[in-house]
Amino acid sequence: MRKRKTGLIVIGVILTLLIFNSYFILDETEQAIVTQFGKPVGEPRTSPGINFKTPFLHKVQFFDKRYLEWDGDKNQVPTKDKKFIFVDTYARWEITNPLQFFIRLRDERSAQSRLDDILDGETRNAIASHDLLEIVRSTNRDPEITEDFMEELEILQDITVGRDMIEKIVLEKANQRTTDLGVRILDFRFKRMNYVDEVRDRVYDRMISERNRIADQFRSEGQGQARVIEGNKERDLAKIQSEAFREAEEIKGRADAEATDIYASAYNKNRTSIDLYKFLRTMESFEKSMDENTSIVLSTDSEFFKYLRKLN
Repeated sequence: MRKRKTGLIVIGVILTLLIFNSYFILDETEQAIVTQFGKPVGEPRTSPGINFKTPFLHKVQFFDKRYLEWDGDKNQVPTKDKKFIFVDTYARWEITNPLQFFIRLRDERSAQSRLDDILDGETRNAIASHDLLEIVRSTNRDPEITEDFMEELEILQDITVGRDMIEKIVLEKANQRTTDLGVRILDFRFKRMNYVDEVRDRVYDRMISERNRIADQFRSEGQGQARVIEGNKERDLAKIQSEAFREAEEIKGRADAEATDIYASAYNKNRTSIDLYKFLRTMESFEKSMDENTSIVLSTDSEFFKYLRKLN
């Protein structure tokens, strides 16, 4: 009885193992192939849900059905016009035929390595076949001039291919080399480009020289304008001072004339006032022409002598 129970338990365990080993589940992100002794059996399994296999004899290899990422290494590449640049690239790819993928590449690690060879090689070929200007520009759009000095900068030459087209060329040629691998490259892009240190320093020096030239031109134009403004200022100042001096002399002249008229009208009223005016004018002349150290010689008919004689 005990042996019978043990046998039933063993049979149950074996049946359970057989049942659990006879199917596998695929979700929406997976696809698989079934292998027997390392060789594929049947068609690839791509539909999500329950799939069946021979227990213990068959094994399942799962592959991702989603878009996968490829990130290239940063490489130093020469352009057609002998400019060395660092190029960093990336791409997106997918497994389109899991059976062919398994036969040729086995797993994703091998696929990444194979894509490194293909995409890096096609990138080098594409860059070496085009000038730097074609690689960094996509269109012949004229640059937007936001400052006056930008009109002085060097005008870029027109391109015939452009960066976008070069990316498409790399993508097309790379897909031609992956048709028998069971994969398809969906997109390829240049992530970053930069000059090598030596070339970058020369470019920076050229940019600095160009900006210094523009700055010198601005300073020269500014100094010229400053001299014009300074000359206008001196001319206007001299004109203002001249007109002010002329107006002041005219005012003084009119004032003296009015004062003379007032004096004349005041002193010409009678003989006494006339004599008083002459006397005051003579005394003012004495005050202005003589001091304690002055000696004069007067004739008897001099106006000065006449008043001095009266004082005695």
